[in-house]
Amino acid sequence: MFTLIKNIKLYAPHPVGHVDLLIAFGKILEIGTDLDSYRAKSFVWDAEGQIATPGLIDQHIHLAGAGGNNGFSSLTEEVKIKDLLSCGTTTAIGLLGTDGVLRSLSGLYAKVMGLREQGLSAYMYSGYYGIDSLTLTGSVQTDMLLIEPVLGCKIAISDIRSSAPTPLELVRLLRQIKLGGATALKKGILHVHLGTLPDQINPLFELVEQYHYPIEHITPTHTNRNASLFAESIRFAKAGGCIDITTGASRFESPFRSVIRAWESGVPENNLTMSSDGHAGLSQAVSQLHGGQSTAPIAQNLREMTLLVTEGGIPIERALLPVTLNPAKNLGLKHKGRIAVGCDADLCFFDDRLNLNAVMALGKIYKDGMPIRPEEII
Repeated sequence: MFTLIKNIKLYAPHPVGHVDLLIAFGKILEIGTDLDSYRAKSFVWDAEGQIATPGLIDQHIHLAGAGGNNGFSSLTEEVKIKDLLSCGTTTAIGLLGTDGVLRSLSGLYAKVMGLREQGLSAYMYSGYYGIDSLTLTGSVQTDMLLIEPVLGCKIAISDIRSSAPTPLELVRLLRQIKLGGATALKKGILHVHLGTLPDQINPLFELVEQYHYPIEHITPTHTNRNASLFAESIRFAKAGGCIDITTGASRFESPFRSVIRAWESGVPENNLTMSSDGHAGLSQAVSQLHGGQSTAPIAQNLREMTLLVTEGGIPIERALLPVTLNPAKNLGLKHKGRIAVGCDADLCFFDDRLNLNAVMALGKIYKDGMPIRPEEII
């Protein structure tokens, strides 16, 4: 059966206006001003003018839990699908952190596939903090080739917990990502954790300037740890890279203000994303930013996106970019991050005050993170 959603105010994320959507098999089949010819064979939902947007994408989240900062008891828990959907996240990319012993790639893969079985779009990175990349198959290139959910590899630089990889070592890792991705028709991303050591983002500039590696395959994250690092990250984005602003962990100012700061500094609006770092273990100082919460909250992307509109005065269509279209483009997920015919039916439904009312993930409807029968949303 089809699902016909009537009378929505659509941001795709560009503003479209009041339209109807026809959905089936988890895909968007048609967008139009009058699709009533499908009524007889559809479940019909009159959305009564609600705002509809693409579902949110979180490209940096500890789906299987993360290592603890304060002993074995501080290991963080797995992320639940209910919590993801309750904050509008319909696509999540999992990764490991400092811990490559108690947290394994096989465990992360199992979590990713479990979320897929439950109806969420989930992916993952190989690797962790070290240059000794953790893999599922024995190499990053083979992971890219043979493990469909793997979109790239994570590594850490400029952090006392990293293995201090040289630019040449990073180039060799990027080669594996790029070659495996090319055959498997994946873009391939080196997802780079940034710490606070003096090198900052300089090794990534060396990759681009000395080794001439395409900047679009390198994504630094935690760019907003401090003002100095963020200034260098802005320079990286203005050179053509895509920088990731963390919403749920270390930051020197409210993340939505960092987004505005970057755009006002001349960063192209498509060269910036936000991610939560959800379920990372927080230091005592950072946990105070989140009301004493010991793990990074996964709902912060939604909150910062709405603050861009309500506090920052940014138009909805622009505020959506860092959590919809931009991460989809950065990751090479052509069927995500936008509402268009042929794309996955991942949507968020908001009232005029940007309160989240319902979520659709691959054509199934959820309220407060729980699946509901179609008749319950009327």
